[in-house]
Amino acid sequence: MTMAIRQMLRRSLSSERRSSYSGAEVPKGHFALYVGKNEKKRFVVPVSFLNHSSFQELLYQSEEEFGFHHPIGGLTIPCSQDLFIDLISELSSR
Repeated sequence: MTMAIRQMLRRSLSSERRSSYSGAEVPKGHFALYVGKNEKKRFVVPVSFLNHSSFQELLYQSEEEFGFHHPIGGLTIPCSQDLFIDLISELSSR
């Protein structure tokens, strides 16, 4: 379970480094991902979120929809941006 998440993240991050769309630098201890069903928005979140089951569920949904080949080169989460913002707000308050 954790190994699959690490593998997906590693592949996604290496793809993101190659992508010219990756934008600004990502601070140490964080990673960038794209969220949205149609229009994608870039978020930078702490790697500690990977330990939370609710965040892991989003990663599994991403794997089911995209496999390891994400449409814009970076890790893409196929959920609404509002849902994602609610989730990261909850995780940040813990």
